Amino acid sequence: MFGPELGTLALACACVVALVQAVLPMIGAQRGHARLMRAGATLAGAQLFCLALSFVCLVAASVADDFSVGSVAANSAIAKPLAYKIAGVWGNHEGSILLWGLILALCGGAVAVFGRELPDALRARVLAVLGGTSAGFLLFCLLTSNPFSRVWPPPMDGSGMNPLLQDPGLAIHPPILYCGYVGFAVPFAFAVAALIEGEVDAAWGRWVRPWAVAAWAMLTCGIALGSWWSYYILGWGGYWFWDPVENASLLPWLTGTALIHSAIVVEKRAALKIWTVLLAIATFSLSLSGTFLVRSGILNSVHEFANDPTRGVFILTLLALVSGGALALFAWRAPVLMQRAGAGLFAPLSREGALVANNIGLCAICAVVLTGTMYPPFSALLFDRAISVGAPFFNLATLPLAIPLFALVALGPMLPWKRGRTRALLRRARVPLVVALAALAGAMWGMVGAVPIAVFALGVWIIAGSLAD
Repeated sequence: MFGPELGTLALACACVVALVQAVLPMIGAQRGHARLMRAGATLAGAQLFCLALSFVCLVAASVADDFSVGSVAANSAIAKPLAYKIAGVWGNHEGSILLWGLILALCGGAVAVFGRELPDALRARVLAVLGGTSAGFLLFCLLTSNPFSRVWPPPMDGSGMNPLLQDPGLAIHPPILYCGYVGFAVPFAFAVAALIEGEVDAAWGRWVRPWAVAAWAMLTCGIALGSWWSYYILGWGGYWFWDPVENASLLPWLTGTALIHSAIVVEKRAALKIWTVLLAIATFSLSLSGTFLVRSGILNSVHEFANDPTRGVFILTLLALVSGGALALFAWRAPVLMQRAGAGLFAPLSREGALVANNIGLCAICAVVLTGTMYPPFSALLFDRAISVGAPFFNLATLPLAIPLFALVALGPMLPWKRGRTRALLRRARVPLVVALAALAGAMWGMVGAVPIAVFALGVWIIAGSLAD
């Protein structure tokens, strides 16, 4: 019933629906046509149905050991446990791209269902941006990474799965990580819609923040599961090894953390509007960049499982269209937003000031990690010289930025909006500071190394500050 041909047909239909979703609601919003604007929600639901059907067909092929399907033959086997036959669907390049498209369709469907209180024009534009982004990935899936491609003659048994990947934690790591990656498409779509409308206000910040927090939470869980797996399976000796693909997931996490904090300032104080829009664009752009780096084979990593330059060029083109188009729109419309932004004044010693410092620290760390990750491939390209940048560089370059950031994290919630007073801040920070100093003394007694001792004390300081708040 759920054969590969039906899966291919459903995937093609989803691509067509996504293209229509990218056009009709946008035209309706520009012309004030109510029926066209409402069509966005219907099209988002249709796209989700088609992609869910396509994904079910791929799972059915894997469970039924249909080795005439290339992705099943390359990544499954008769003796493989049922749970890993299902998990193996997204444990390869083709299946993971289909899963990416399905999660993006889920995001569109969620906006259609839970965004009914949004202004019609804004919701239509958000769904149109999500439809256009989805259409690009579905074209990529159909043209270069079709998970239903046939092989002839079909083998009697499949090639199986890398034994290292047959792990419960890793089975759920990719879907959760992708929910984080793809979830930032919603704040991105809100940012593009706001740029088109030329309006960012407190209500916009209130609408964006829940989507950003949900995506950030999923990305955090996905990264944590991957780190745990690499720690106890690969024996790297630490929960973070500064592997290039680990860094590719860390980059959008850093800017996403900055985004959820700056969105608070937009919502509460109607400040940092333009900066928040730029962060929304940058975060999803870094998610797409991470996909490009992994799929193109540019980064040498234990995670690498797709090394096709054609696919890399396609994703790079998609990245240029999506991120480049959004940044060009930002450059064009930012002056309009600046004229309508309002004053939003605040003192340096205030909750807004602490959140600005938080954003600066997170983006500075992001810039350092991006530089260290991308320098080796650029050096090989420009100077024909192979070099490697490892953990010593990242530890040395990020710790001087991270430790002050950790020290400030606990102070932010203790400060009032707009203007704070030093005496009141010291009074509120007194108990957490005493607890942190006690933890520091205890760590110096039982731990070895200045960095572990300092970070342990800062962790206690952050927890105590949060409890005090």
